[in-house]
Amino acid sequence: MQSIARTDSTHTQPWYAGLTPKHWRILTASWLGWVFDGYEAYALFIVMPFVLKTMLTADMVANKPVYAGLAIGITLLGWGIGGMVGGVLADYVGRKRMMVYSVFFYALFTGMTAFASNFWVFCFLRFITGLAMGSEWSTGVALLAETWPNKARPKGAGFLQSGFGFGTLFAAVAWMVLSQTNPLGENTWRLVFIVGALPALFCLYIRRAVDESEKWVAAVRAQRWATNGGKNGTGSTKRPFTLTEIFREPESRKRTLLAFLLSLSATVGWWAISALLPGFAVHMAQTLGEATPAVWGLRAALVYTTGAVVAYVLSGFLADMLGRRLFLVFTYAGSLLLTLITYQWTHSIEGLMVASFVNGFFTLGCAYSWMAIYPAELFGSSVRATAASFIFNAARLIAWVFPIVAGTIVKTFGGAPQAATSIGLIYLIGLVVPWFMPETRNQDLPD
Repeated sequence: MQSIARTDSTHTQPWYAGLTPKHWRILTASWLGWVFDGYEAYALFIVMPFVLKTMLTADMVANKPVYAGLAIGITLLGWGIGGMVGGVLADYVGRKRMMVYSVFFYALFTGMTAFASNFWVFCFLRFITGLAMGSEWSTGVALLAETWPNKARPKGAGFLQSGFGFGTLFAAVAWMVLSQTNPLGENTWRLVFIVGALPALFCLYIRRAVDESEKWVAAVRAQRWATNGGKNGTGSTKRPFTLTEIFREPESRKRTLLAFLLSLSATVGWWAISALLPGFAVHMAQTLGEATPAVWGLRAALVYTTGAVVAYVLSGFLADMLGRRLFLVFTYAGSLLLTLITYQWTHSIEGLMVASFVNGFFTLGCAYSWMAIYPAELFGSSVRATAASFIFNAARLIAWVFPIVAGTIVKTFGGAPQAATSIGLIYLIGLVVPWFMPETRNQDLPD
């Protein structure tokens, strides 16, 4: 395997020097898995108004924003639980095997969502889909981090994370095509989930093209159980439970909890605030007398995800240029500012499109890119997937209620700006926490 040890000569070579077809296959597999996750998450946002129209009973319609938040929140809850469990299992059974399981089952239950008979069955299938979908990200991040050279790793992690943006873009385009042709009338939204079942075929590629992480195999064989990669962190040859191990040592516990706070801020912000953007765009277009207001909601979604994709591609370079701490502060300051600009200070539909692009750059692109770059640099191979999964997914176990809260605020106060501004204050966390975390730029990955 390509050595990750740094030498003086590496500083004069391009960042991609030494990458082999094996490295690119691992990136491709991890990237595609995240594409499908992005598609799945954003498709739910886009089709939710149409799901509610066909599934809510007459007595439920008055509370439509609350039910929309409920469906999104339940998906997020399942994603969080599944991610926690899957991340732990990936440290025991391997990254490749968990990736195959995750992709297959979330594709299966996504397809089944298309046949939901009522709103509660729909919510149940969203929860099960979230359970299956949750572990794909942490396994892909761990696999890439453990196989790519140090100099290329942050860039590769940023490229991996871009899959989510491309997935959301794919969801927006898929709905644009389906909504224009409208083959099933008011039930055309069901076809979006049929398309989401296609990743089941991707499992065949993973099984044939991707090898298991050699660093993980070596760590297990050498019984390096400590969170920093050291041998026998518990003083025993018996392997400790990885989820409790990341909290056993004071430094590991500190890193885990601080990174979790950052993840919680990003997750609450994106799921509770960005979910409001398409509807906010439609409302503004209606207020301004636009002929086709619904089109502006879809345009806002496309522009928003395009901004995120740009951030994903650039994030690895920015994190290496600024360092991890400054990159985090840059991310959360931008997210806070763009929340205010988008929902409070923008008064034209054209201005909203510009704000949506920059909003996507920060609140989706930068705010999620650091999770693929930074946590992998804080923990050893025997607990890396567990730690990354906890940081990424435990936030969902709290954040899942915020789409419901946002829907309730919209209903109570009568608009998205109030909900977005109130909840957007959570980005203040990201201006403080990074200064208490280690700087890992240009450091070797712990074994």
